[in-house]
Amino acid sequence: MIYRFRIVSDEVDNFKREIAIDADDTFLRLRNAILDSVGYSKDQMDSFFICDDDWSKQKEITLVEMDTDSDQDIWLMEDTQLSELIEDEGQKLIFVFDYMTDRAFFMEMKECVPGKNLKDPLCQRKEGKAPAQFIDIDEVNEKAAKAAAISAAIDINDIDDGEFYGDEGFNEDELGELSDYDDDDMR
Repeated sequence: MIYRFRIVSDEVDNFKREIAIDADDTFLRLRNAILDSVGYSKDQMDSFFICDDDWSKQKEITLVEMDTDSDQDIWLMEDTQLSELIEDEGQKLIFVFDYMTDRAFFMEMKECVPGKNLKDPLCQRKEGKAPAQFIDIDEVNEKAAKAAAISAAIDINDIDDGEFYGDEGFNEDELGELSDYDDDDMR
């Protein structure tokens, strides 16, 4: 069985990759196919996360076991076949490629092709330039500090009641209670 994954980035609008890989292949081979498709080095820590429909992280599949005292299941990329954790089309994953700044690719299993096999993973679609693998942590901190300063400079208490567009002449009594209307009035 072949899985086809679509990969996008929240940093670059026109970035897209599509990777086809055998369902019995490992997460390590998927990782390497992704890194090859974007030209990133393979010497960094990274992880996959199986996500729910709202992109909340559920299970981590990591490159190296870090926490040996944990009661949680440890899934290692080189030991875990894709089919162990991914079964359905639409399954969402996050591939964190930069732990320092929590930068990631968002992935979705777009298609499952039964009855076929693939010896090696294949990048079937390559659009746009990938975001840089590394960004300057000082630059990230500087942008966060600027955003915090702007946020702190805006004091909601300094805004007069009459400063919002469309609020002049507003009279709460004109609205009435919802119970004042019957169902025919609401249609």
